[in-house]
Amino acid sequence: MPSFASYFPITDPTLVFFVVLLIILLAPIIMGKLRIPHLIGMVLAGVVVGQYGLNILVRDASFELFGRVGLYYIMFLASLEMDMEDLRKNKWRTLVFSLLTFCIPFVLMWLTGTYILNYTPLTALLLGCVMASNTLVSYPIVARYGLQRQKSVTLSVGATMVSLFLALIVLAALVASNEGKNDVLFWLWFVVKLALYTGGVLLTIPRLTRWFLRRYSDAVMQFIFVMAVLFLLAALAELVGLEGIFGAFFAGLVMNRYIPQLSPLMNRIEFIGNALFIPYFLIGVGMLINVRLLFGGGGILFVVACMVFFGTVGKALAAYTGAYFFRLPLLAGHLMFGLTSAHAAGAIAMVMVGMSLKTATGAPLINEGMLNGIVIMILFTCIISSLITEWASRATVLREHELPSEDVPDDDERILVPVKYKEYADRLINLAIMARNPKLNRPIVAINVVYDDENMRLNQRSGQQLLEQVQQYAMGSDVTLETQVRIAANIANGIKHAFTEFHASEILIGMHMHENVSPKFWGQFHQSLFNGLNRQIIMARLYHPLATLRQIVVAVPSRAQYEPGFYRWMERLSRIAENLDCKIQFNGRMDTLQMVNQFITNHHPNMRATCVEMPHWNELPRVASTIADDHLFVVVTARKGTVSYKTAMERLPEELTMWFKGKNLMIIFPDQYGDDKQTMTFAQPQHTEETSAYVTVAKWLRSIHLSTQKHQDLSSQSLKTTKSTTQQLKNSQLNNSDHD
Repeated sequence: MPSFASYFPITDPTLVFFVVLLIILLAPIIMGKLRIPHLIGMVLAGVVVGQYGLNILVRDASFELFGRVGLYYIMFLASLEMDMEDLRKNKWRTLVFSLLTFCIPFVLMWLTGTYILNYTPLTALLLGCVMASNTLVSYPIVARYGLQRQKSVTLSVGATMVSLFLALIVLAALVASNEGKNDVLFWLWFVVKLALYTGGVLLTIPRLTRWFLRRYSDAVMQFIFVMAVLFLLAALAELVGLEGIFGAFFAGLVMNRYIPQLSPLMNRIEFIGNALFIPYFLIGVGMLINVRLLFGGGGILFVVACMVFFGTVGKALAAYTGAYFFRLPLLAGHLMFGLTSAHAAGAIAMVMVGMSLKTATGAPLINEGMLNGIVIMILFTCIISSLITEWASRATVLREHELPSEDVPDDDERILVPVKYKEYADRLINLAIMARNPKLNRPIVAINVVYDDENMRLNQRSGQQLLEQVQQYAMGSDVTLETQVRIAANIANGIKHAFTEFHASEILIGMHMHENVSPKFWGQFHQSLFNGLNRQIIMARLYHPLATLRQIVVAVPSRAQYEPGFYRWMERLSRIAENLDCKIQFNGRMDTLQMVNQFITNHHPNMRATCVEMPHWNELPRVASTIADDHLFVVVTARKGTVSYKTAMERLPEELTMWFKGKNLMIIFPDQYGDDKQTMTFAQPQHTEETSAYVTVAKWLRSIHLSTQKHQDLSSQSLKTTKSTTQQLKNSQLNNSDHD
């Protein structure tokens, strides 16, 4: 029989494509659990399946073809996602900071490569280009905190584009120099060709794009047109003497204004690239990495240390120097440093170009050791950038006391209520009626989402009957109710699509009380729902009718007043308390309670409200002792990466199950800054894992420790009991012998 190893590496094109698709599918899930950036995850997957790993795949012609397309796609998306308007408004400051963030790391890394790592002059210059550019990997973090319009963020975004442009220009010069074209006549001809290329593109492509997009509205034709322009400019750039990645980057700049960020065309471009071409390219890069070099000595580790240290120091010097010149606060410098210190897409693109170049001796300009070092450097800089940006964004919000406006956003009130269980639906509608603003007289939207399966028609009829029931209930309160039965393959996605279609402002949904449906605290889709929407989501578990409640007890996290949804949930709870004519008690930190008390005094002075200090979130068990059956316990929580989030909230499901089982419960996820996570980019995938593998392992180790300790305690207690029994028997025998 042939050995199992004889089937590898796989050469059948069908199986090769299947394995690549399997990697693209599973890598985000596994890397999300390990908290490793998406880009690095794909590269590591390529290492595992490549010839230097498990030798599952060979880097055949498909990786060359799709890899080249993915390489251009990365550069194209990088420029297509730039905010050109912000760049125009701050052009002079952006230009100064761009020169700083390009020149300082470039010179520092050239000196490091030449005098410390002993690279050739061309290799040292290429390393300088790699470290002078950067990728906005951590930009989604500032978006979550609503800091996109900060000057420091605007400067960082603009500087990223300009520094990458300068790095590509220097790279083109390096390629020309490597080919021995250094005479004056060559450079004159190169400047002429570059001027003709840029001028011709700027004169023709915008007009052609405008004409085509106006004349042809077919989605497929528009997409093919954009791709054709992309590869035409890449090919022309190579004819001029530049690299194709420069043409791809330039194509994105030229077509930037004609492809809006939220347009269907942009969605298709991002989808195709992120689904296939870019992952294919990243996996192909990983297959080039020889992991054995990492264990061959300390040389590679020294290269990585030099790249990370001097590259990061260069970006830090540029950021803080720029902040000082522009008279920005120190926190702005931290933010600029965090945003501009990560290297990802541009670095990989330039390294792939460098690998195709040869030295005078015929050896590659980029050897395997340098390639491995750069990939590991990318991992470290992405981690550093994310940590610094997260800390600086949070500190900026807290330092500037950017409190949301106290003008309660009533004008956009439109409550969406997904209903599923007949015995529970009326209470949810009743809760929505009490939370709504009667002055606006807006209808409540009730939906029932059913799975697209063999029972779809039966469930659709049941859902329609349920909606008719709640509609009759709402009519009793003279409230208009809009209803809809939706069919979806995924319940959470069905709710999110309904949220968008009905222009809803928030969601009020029930928490399941059926363990046979799902043993998990959040149920089958709740976690996907609050991870996928940044708008307010209220989850309610009501064991008793609302009219029987005597008190509402609210647990408010520290810094909750800095969240944009603070006054929305305060208004909803205030209305519920007034309509029920019951007491409401807020538990939280004093600074937060001051804002709560100020809102109540200004907007609901007649409400029976009290504030009780709760210095730490870990005091929830103490609050649990005060909750009676006719109370409603409300927990205001937060999504990960927001200003009021704390690690103690990760234990919320366990604590609520332990201390508040059988109690009336409401959990509120307030409005947050940022998009509704409906898009992804090559730097930020849509899929995220809520729980990391490290937390799971820690819980597993903790359970083993507790089990072992419990077993030891039982063994010790058993031993003590045995000794006590033995001693009693001995004493009894002694007494009997004395008696005899």
